[in-house]
Amino acid sequence: MLADRINNLLPQTQCTKCGYQGCMPYAQAIANDGAPINRCPPGGEEGIAQLAGLLDRPIIALDISCGEHLPLQVAVIDEQFCIGCTLCIQACPVDAILGANKFMHTVLTADCTGCDLCIAPCPVDCIEMVSATPMRAWSPEDAAQARARYEKRQSRIAEMTATNIRAEAIIESESGKIAELSTENQSTETPAAQSMDKQAAIAQALARTRARRLNT
Repeated sequence: MLADRINNLLPQTQCTKCGYQGCMPYAQAIANDGAPINRCPPGGEEGIAQLAGLLDRPIIALDISCGEHLPLQVAVIDEQFCIGCTLCIQACPVDAILGANKFMHTVLTADCTGCDLCIAPCPVDCIEMVSATPMRAWSPEDAAQARARYEKRQSRIAEMTATNIRAEAIIESESGKIAELSTENQSTETPAAQSMDKQAAIAQALARTRARRLNT
């Protein structure tokens, strides 16, 4: 498939600087819609030349409206100002940031693609991009590693989404049963007894749902 061959030539930083939501969407746009091949700053002139060779298109200059080609940069968190909001963790496409809610975060520089997607969400501006040490170019090995981490993250997100959908369906089903039970008991129970029974039934339903979710 042509889009896959194009994607294999892209740097897999998933930076979205090309205007698409990742390397594969950009590859699909090139393959299917004739999108320009010069919108990938991390790939630079070498990447454009490779795409031109694959697609038999002329080599053109990088579109600098998408950004400039730079040596590899990595994100660094000023940990003394980090508030543990987790927004940078959510933004990182390759799980290169470690931390937990209200705890200090840190960047795994060996896994950082330099996409800088973590910069904008930080509410305290404690993240900056610095040149990788030692300075070096982004290699095909880096791209392969980044792609693997990105795909693993995407699979985990999809699994979590499916789990949440199942849990919501269970809660909705249990809520319907609770409503039916409450209606049946209204004619025989006092208002106080009805309220206590309903609260107990809801607590039991939620407990069952959480147990199912943990075992999923």
